[in-house]
Amino acid sequence: MTTDPWGRVDEDGTVYVRTAEGERAVGSWQAGEPEEALAYFRRKFEELAGQVQLLEQRVRGTDLAPAQAESGIAKLREAVAEAHAIGDLGSLQDRLTALTDYVGHRREEVRAARDQARAQARETKERIVSEAERIAEETTHWKSGGERLRQLVEEWKAAERIDRATEATLWKRLSAARTAFAKRRKAYFSSLDEQRDAVRTAKERIVTEAESLAGSTDWNTTAAAYRELMRQWKVAGRASREVEDELWARFKGAQDLFFQARSAVYAERDASFAANAEVKEGLLAEAEKLLPITDARTARAAMRGLLERWEAAGPVPREQRDRLEGGLRKVEDAIRRAEETEWKRTNPEARARAQDTVNQLRRSIEQLEGRLAKARAAGRDKDAKEAEEALAARRSWLEEAERTLAEFS
Repeated sequence: MTTDPWGRVDEDGTVYVRTAEGERAVGSWQAGEPEEALAYFRRKFEELAGQVQLLEQRVRGTDLAPAQAESGIAKLREAVAEAHAIGDLGSLQDRLTALTDYVGHRREEVRAARDQARAQARETKERIVSEAERIAEETTHWKSGGERLRQLVEEWKAAERIDRATEATLWKRLSAARTAFAKRRKAYFSSLDEQRDAVRTAKERIVTEAESLAGSTDWNTTAAAYRELMRQWKVAGRASREVEDELWARFKGAQDLFFQARSAVYAERDASFAANAEVKEGLLAEAEKLLPITDARTARAAMRGLLERWEAAGPVPREQRDRLEGGLRKVEDAIRRAEETEWKRTNPEARARAQDTVNQLRRSIEQLEGRLAKARAAGRDKDAKEAEEALAARRSWLEEAERTLAEFS
């Protein structure tokens, strides 16, 4: 039998590599001397080590995309794990692990740079829109104002793109500002009759758009659109009294139809929230039955189940939320104090319970963060606000739980 520090050739010609997990057969050598077999499989290792080194150079020395780097690392991990080679395979896995950490750090840097660029782009575009709106609303220097608006459009095009919803909203404001400016300039150089005709045309367009939105169920976006239409109405000027009254009646009728429908939907949602509050009232009463705490472990187990059912119950009306959350927090505080007392007697068990509480709250926070992200993506501002407030409460609990856990260190 022939060996080297990382492998051997058995008497029957089987070639083995040594790893931290033990020996693993990597091939069979029937022709030639065992030393030739070891040399052959060492070369296989050197080839694999060369691939790892090449990937390290690409990742650390170029701007290789993190996703592409991670794909290359995954392929090499698999190749090392299944390698028919003799050598320090564990060291290659360690290098790939270090490379994975490096790629993760660089991914965070890339994400941070991208977020910063988007934030700067948003500030730039908000500045552009604000200036455009100021020009549209205030300036009477028509030539210089028009030239400046064209420059602002070019600055907009040169800036980085931001999230679609904000981009669309800001662009709509910019477009509306340019339109308003053009209308004011046209009205300035037109006779009074021409001005009134232009105002009538503008407001008929506003009314038509308002009427087309009356049946929309995209509540937040459409409400913002009505605010924008109202702004456009105000800057458009006045038509003749008869036309103004007729168009205003149509505009207000369309607007009232939409907001009445939205109010009905919100009322229905509030009713569902009231049902959620009834569920949480029952859960709070169930939680308060745990007081005073006589068995911290049993109480904590019961509280975990209560917390899961509490989260599943959903949001409640704003005026009841603080009381319900505060009541549950009092029970949670009592359990925590009982656990602290128990910890003095049984350190390992108390630490495990503290860790479990932290994990439970972190899962709860993750769920709420997911709910918040969905609400924001759907434009449900009120739902997002409620999720943010619930998150604040959970994070406060988590801070306390983490402080308790830290005491066991």
